[in-house]
Amino acid sequence: MDIYEQIVRLRREGRRGAVATITTVRGSIPSFQTAKMLVRDDGSIVGTVGGGCVEAEVWQAAREVMEEEKPRSLTFNLNNNPKYDTGLVCGGTLEVFVEPVLPPELLYIFGAGHVAYNLYRVAKIAGFDVIVVDDRESYANRERFPEAREVIADDFERVTRHLHVPESVYIVVVTRGHRDDMRVLRWAVNANARYLGMIGSRRKTISIYKELEQEGIPAEKFANIHAPVGLEIGAVTPEEIAVAIVAEMITVRRHATANVASKAYDYTSRNPSAEAAQDTVEETADNS
Repeated sequence: MDIYEQIVRLRREGRRGAVATITTVRGSIPSFQTAKMLVRDDGSIVGTVGGGCVEAEVWQAAREVMEEEKPRSLTFNLNNNPKYDTGLVCGGTLEVFVEPVLPPELLYIFGAGHVAYNLYRVAKIAGFDVIVVDDRESYANRERFPEAREVIADDFERVTRHLHVPESVYIVVVTRGHRDDMRVLRWAVNANARYLGMIGSRRKTISIYKELEQEGIPAEKFANIHAPVGLEIGAVTPEEIAVAIVAEMITVRRHATANVASKAYDYTSRNPSAEAAQDTVEETADNS
């Protein structure tokens, strides 16, 4: 089984893994320099770095590397540590480099208007593959989104009914209206996406949450939605909003969310009186 073909297949399927390579050898070891082992996200392996306790430790490190998305170097001294005794005449030292195998970061943009168009452009620059979905062929087309992996022009509910997305997917909901946003979010909260964001004010967000909860969706499903979407940088124009959204997606990709103020709304412990007061404030601001 060719390890490189398996890496390509893994990424094509939107799955994770890690590749361990013996980079340095001194003395006698039960393998050879450049030997490789692929560890898939389900724990299965292709190839070997020599078996025994060394391989077991490399396997464990590979599992951690694919989760942390950061490479790691390991050193094993077979001569000085009895646990590496394989019964063979091996007393050398080897170094193993373990690097993550990650799927292309895939972004689904629901909506194809001005914000969506600029989001597509900025996301492509940042290295995301993009799929655009909108129910208007005049907007969702190859002329408007020439470098998108896919452009789908169809009814939102009909599209989501047949979508099976990987857990590593990013989803941003920027349709042209409240009702379409809610139709997409109804599906998206169950998609286990790595990132889920929706455009709109806090008042609109809460309104959608309430309607979906009345339909039977548990309030806990809304806890990790990034809404209003994007880092709070004072963005106003579609271009600025797109930059703010991609910046927030990057904080998730690079595990830097601890450095960003949380926008999580504790919907399960909401205060109706406080919400009504906040609605009044936002309405006043909207009409000023």
